[in-house]
Amino acid sequence: MLHAAHASRYHWGQVGLPINLVRGEWQCSRAYAVLGRAEPAAYHGRRCLELCERHAIRGFDRGFAYEALGRAAKVAGDQAEARRLADLARKEAFDVKEDEDRKLLLDDLASL
Repeated sequence: MLHAAHASRYHWGQVGLPINLVRGEWQCSRAYAVLGRAEPAAYHGRRCLELCERHAIRGFDRGFAYEALGRAAKVAGDQAEARRLADLARKEAFDVKEDEDRKLLLDDLASL
């Protein structure tokens, strides 16, 4: 899972658009979080959010950047930070136009 996430991120880094890089960083962060590795999960979550900020990406993808950071905080045992980041992600959900996308984000946040 981890190698596949990094391979995908590498591929999109060669041929993708900024949105692909954001999603690749999120995927790496999630893989590390699933494995219980808070530090690399946070690293990739920060990269995800930095790319969103650099390219003015809002809504769905920025919400998932906050979700990634929140999940990394949860893995690290910082529940207060996880809640704070989940709240930021929920605010981004208001900018998600597609109902299915908004539901996906909010459902993922519910697992935090």
